Order: sequence, then C-alpha cells, then structure tokens
Amino acid sequence: MTMAIPDDVKYTKEHEWVKLEGNIATIGITDYAQEQLGDIVMIEFPAEGTTVVKNDAFGVLESVKSVSDVFAPLSGKVIEVNDPLTDSPGIVNEDCYGEGWLIKIELSKPQETEELMNAKAYETYLKEES
Repeated sequence: MTMAIPDDVKYTKEHEWVKLEGNIATIGITDYAQEQLGDIVMIEFPAEGTTVVKNDAFGVLESVKSVSDVFAPLSGKVIEVNDPLTDSPGIVNEDCYGEGWLIKIELSKPQETEELMNAKAYETYLKEES
C-alpha cells in the first residue's frame, strides 16, 4: 500500500497536513487518514472567523465507517472553509492534498509550526504506528 506523503506540507500525529504560505496555513487530512476513514459522507466545518486552538477539535468528518474529529495542527483564525466539500465530501478521498483541503487559518502563533513533522518524519511515524 503506497500512500502519498508530499514533501511540500507538514504533518501531525493526528494525521492532519499543513501547507504554509506566509502567515496562512491550509489544513487537511492525510492520505493515511482518509484511507482509514473510508468513504467520507459528511463534513462539519467551523464558521469563518472562528478561532481554533492547536490540538483542539475544529471539525468532524463522518464516513461510512466512523465519525472522527479533526484537530487543529496550529492556532489561528479560520479565514476560509472549503465550501464545495459540504455537497461533495468525497473529494477528500479523491484528492486529500489538493481540492480536498478543509480550512485555511491565519496563524496566531507561528512558532507552533516548528512542532510539525516533515514528510520523512511522518513516514517514519506511520511505520512505527503500524
């Protein structure tokens, strides 16, 4: 089983990914996470303008197998949610690192990014988990 682990994003132990562009972080779930969940049928997002806190749940992914919280990898304010996923949550399964992103936040504590894993560290983490 080959999973996509792109080099241009950072990772958490809860299987979220973060793409940083200046002070803006785009957040989604990893290929591993979407595979574990199975077909995603519903997504609950925070409202734009909501403040999220690192390690706190900010949303819910419901799949045919389970319901899972999505945790904020970083603290900040939600500036955009991926609205198309409300009607087509399966996009997360098809393209979790692209069209299937979940939210964008403006970072309130940029130093938190230092605690995220790079692709190599995440790959190692997955091997240790299994």
